[in-house]
Amino acid sequence: MTPLAFGSDYVFRNVGDPKKPMNAATLNKVFDSIGYGGGRYTPHGARSTASTAPNSQGWAPDTIERQLAHTERDVVRAAYNHSDHREERRKMMQAWADYLDGIASGADVTPIKKRAA
Repeated sequence: MTPLAFGSDYVFRNVGDPKKPMNAATLNKVFDSIGYGGGRYTPHGARSTASTAPNSQGWAPDTIERQLAHTERDVVRAAYNHSDHREERRKMMQAWADYLDGIASGADVTPIKKRAA
C-alpha cells in the first residue's frame, strides 16, 4: 500500500527518495506522537476516509479511484481508457478542502458516532 498517493504524487514523500512514499511505519509513529496511535488512526484509515467521504457525497467512482492512485482492474478498459479525471479531481479536492475549512471555522457538522461495543 502506498500511503496517501494522489495521482503520481505522494502526500508523504520519502525524505531519501522523493519519488517513493514515506514508509507506513513512519506515519504510524507520527499518529502515535499526536495522540492518534494504538491503531485508532492509520495511513490505511486515511485512505479509507479519502474514499468513503467522496463516495458518500456522490462523486464519480472513477474520479475517486484515480485520486487514490488506483489503477483500473479491468485490463481491457485499462488498455483503452487513459483519462486521469484531473479537472473533476480538482473540483472534488476543492469541495473537500471547503468542507474541512468549514469544520475548522466552527461549522455545524454531524459528529461521527462510535460503533456500539
